[in-house]
Amino acid sequence: MVTTITSFGRSGTFDWLYQRVTAVLLTIYTFFIVGFIFLSKDFGYESWSALFAHRWMRVFTLLALLSTVVHAWIGLWSVITDYITNLLMGAKATVLRLVIELLLAAVAVFYTAWGIEILWGL
Repeated sequence: MVTTITSFGRSGTFDWLYQRVTAVLLTIYTFFIVGFIFLSKDFGYESWSALFAHRWMRVFTLLALLSTVVHAWIGLWSVITDYITNLLMGAKATVLRLVIELLLAAVAVFYTAWGIEILWGL
């Protein structure tokens, strides 16, 4: 079995499974939010604020945020490794791919930290 230095022990099967699980969670979250918006009698700041005052909603939203990050990371990693590696060959492709992955990882960490701050007021 061949593994790359950036795989961190992951396999294609686990990536596929993670994407499917996160997609299901994001679908459930989306249907819940859309349902809340359309079924709310008086949808506005007060009802939205009351919904997010519940701890379970903040946890559900945090799970959706983390699912978005994991889902996006796996998808972008797959696309980057396929296209950058096929577009360029050799050391330039590896360096460019690692720089892009580092930038995307920094954005993912920033958005995750920002989301946690918004949800929990830390």
